[in-house]
Amino acid sequence: MSAGTVTVSSSRQSSHRVAALARAEGILLWRNRLALLNAVILPAALAGSLKSVGGLGASGAHDFGAMLLTGLTAFALLIAVYYNLVTAMVARREELVLKRLRTGEATDGEILAGTAAPAIAIAWAQIAVAAVAAVAVLGLNPPANAALVPVALILGTAVFVLLAAVTAAVTRTVQLAQVTTMPALSLPLVFSGLLFPLAMLPGPLRWVAEALPLTPVVELLRLALTGTTAAGGHHLGLAATFGAAVIPVLVLTAWIAAAGWAARRWFRWEPRR
Repeated sequence: MSAGTVTVSSSRQSSHRVAALARAEGILLWRNRLALLNAVILPAALAGSLKSVGGLGASGAHDFGAMLLTGLTAFALLIAVYYNLVTAMVARREELVLKRLRTGEATDGEILAGTAAPAIAIAWAQIAVAAVAAVAVLGLNPPANAALVPVALILGTAVFVLLAAVTAAVTRTVQLAQVTTMPALSLPLVFSGLLFPLAMLPGPLRWVAEALPLTPVVELLRLALTGTTAAGGHHLGLAATFGAAVIPVLVLTAWIAAAGWAARRWFRWEPRR
């Protein structure tokens, strides 16, 4: 058997293990109706409320379709992905599920990927439905740079999955998740540019806001959907949007590296006693 055949076979087996874990996690999520409702209903409800607070600031106030899609993406990452995953990881750890899974063939990465897959699927499905609704009902214009949409979605999802693993490491019980997740739910949202333009902030505070994990996702989606920047709402051409996207991509990449290192260093597979 050639090395290439072995690699393909190993990759296929890994995919099957992740899919099996994802199906099991999906069944558990379906049975937990409160968690399911939080993942499905809450992001949409919160995104709809953005209209009353001005949405994406000055640049997005004229396009409610883009505002709605960007807002729902942000809330889906925060609620459906981040919060749901923290509670799921803590629950599986305290019930010794993660410990038992590690005794089998699945690697640590496969276990975490299988656990995260249903939450990611729900979040991405919500975003897809919102995109269709924004076009069909709200008359959303064609995106200024469609290539930046998957970049924002994939990098943002990776960041909040890894942050969920880090938060789960310091969360002793599922009930305490309401407390330990609050900083990552509130601060990035408030200073993301969704609720008010970041240009209103003084220089040092604006720099801190731009370094938070949700802000670059919002900025990339703004560039992708409307071709405008957070600073002043200037309209950019296609090439200029790629240039403006460099810093948000670098910020998200830095978050992935830092959160990935922290998750490997501190994530716990056995109950906290």
